Amino acid sequence: MAVDEATVRRVAKLARIAVKEDEVPHLAGELNAILAFVEELSALDVSNVAPLTSVTPMRLPLREDKVTAGGDPEKVLKNAPVREGDFFVVPKVVE
Repeated sequence: MAVDEATVRRVAKLARIAVKEDEVPHLAGELNAILAFVEELSALDVSNVAPLTSVTPMRLPLREDKVTAGGDPEKVLKNAPVREGDFFVVPKVVE
């Protein structure tokens, strides 16, 4: 798959990245180089390789899942920058 200049402009627009017109050819070359490298990797046989979840052989510590009442509300709300009664006050995000 080759990336042309129109694709670079479209990807930049979708990612909301400001790209100057004189940078577009260079970025197309960079993206094509990345895709060529990924194609090289797809040529490798990894059928006998186990999936890797960590570079060190370790297991995550698990804790028992238990329902609590949340502890002491005063302790929890002590960290709130703004509070109203027993609630955190957050900015409105939906109009």
